[in-house]
Amino acid sequence: MTGDLHGFLSAQEAGIVLLSLKVAAVSVVASLPFATLAAYALSRFTFPGKALVDAIVHLPLVLPPVVVGFALLVLFGRHGPVGRALEQWFGLVFAFRWTGAALASAVMGFPLMVRAIRLSIDAIDRRFETAAHTLGASRAWVFASVTLPLALPGIITGAMLSFARGLGEFGATITFVSNIPGETETLPLAIYTLTQVPGADAQALRLSIVAVVLSLAALMASEWLARRHAAHALR
Repeated sequence: MTGDLHGFLSAQEAGIVLLSLKVAAVSVVASLPFATLAAYALSRFTFPGKALVDAIVHLPLVLPPVVVGFALLVLFGRHGPVGRALEQWFGLVFAFRWTGAALASAVMGFPLMVRAIRLSIDAIDRRFETAAHTLGASRAWVFASVTLPLALPGIITGAMLSFARGLGEFGATITFVSNIPGETETLPLAIYTLTQVPGADAQALRLSIVAVVLSLAALMASEWLARRHAAHALR
C-alpha cells in the first residue's frame, strides 16, 4: 500500500495519509470495548438516569466539534485534571500529540459506534439469552457467547463508521492538538491548510481524492463484512 501511495502522492502526502489511518484505527480499537458495553447497557438495562446517559453518549453528534475539542483540551491537556494524572502515572500525553488526535476521533465517532451496536443488540431475540440463562450461564458468559456473536454485524458496522468518521475528523482535532506537521496533521487538517496556500490546489485535490476513496472503502467494507456474516449465520 505504501508503494501505491508513493506512486500517486509525495512522501510528505503519503505520511499524512498513513498518520490519518493510524489515528483512525487506534481510535476505533481504543473505543470499541467501551462502545460495546455502553450499547449493551443501554439496550438491556433499565436504570435511573438512563435517558441522560443516552443523551450524553450522543452529545458529540450535536455539539459543535470545537466545543468537544475545547473540553478535551481542558480535561486532557497537560494542566487538565485527567491529562496531568495520566502523564504522571502512565506517561501518556494527549495534547498536541497524535494520541490526542486519536482521542478526539474516538470521542466524535463514539456515538455512531454505540448506535450501530445498540440497534444490532436490540434486534436480537431475547429468548436466546433467556435460554442460556436457564441452562445456568452467567450474565457475563451469555454476553460473551450469545449476545456478542449475534451482534457482530452491528459491531462491524459501528467500527467502520467510527473509522470513517475518524478519517474526516477536523474541528475537535485542530482545537485539541492543533495542526503540527508529522505529528497531528491528518488528512482534513492538511487539506484545510493547503486550501490557504496559493498554488497548492493540486495537492489539496490529491488528498481530497484519497480521503473520498478511503471513506468509501471503509463504508463498502462494512457492508460487505456485515452481509458475509449474515450469510454465514444462515448456513
